[in-house]
Amino acid sequence: MKQIILENRNRIRAIIRRLTGSNNEDIEQEVYIKTWQNLDKYQEQGKFVQWISTLTANVCRDYFKSKQYRQNATQDGDEEVLEKCCSSASMPEEIVDAKKRQKIILKAVDSLPRKLRQVVVWFEFEEMSYEQIAKKTGEPVGTIKSRLHNARKILSEKLQCLKGE
Repeated sequence: MKQIILENRNRIRAIIRRLTGSNNEDIEQEVYIKTWQNLDKYQEQGKFVQWISTLTANVCRDYFKSKQYRQNATQDGDEEVLEKCCSSASMPEEIVDAKKRQKIILKAVDSLPRKLRQVVVWFEFEEMSYEQIAKKTGEPVGTIKSRLHNARKILSEKLQCLKGE
């Protein structure tokens, strides 16, 4: 287990930082615990790095659903923050700090239909190629590209207020 931690620590921390907007040691420890608990369930069909990256992303998602996160979150709900951001005439940088921006983006990604959301997570967060995603889903590469394009289009519309246009 020590070797797994040493080899994957930087990747795990980067994923946590990208998804939560901060270095969260509690989440990192939870990833190591879940890795240890589920190591016997890992099937050598894919790369271990992808498996542990998916596990890390799932732990981050679980954190956002947790009571601890809700207690730490601001008084505004996700939708209220998005509405305030999009309805204000001020510059987005003045309205939304990095954590709130991250929260808004993750909420928008989570609101995508399952097939589109999964392609975005695999491509953007887990850095899988079109071919890897196609192989994993059994879909043609063109379908994966189309789903990613459609997801980006939807996200672009939902996150228009963060662009500062």
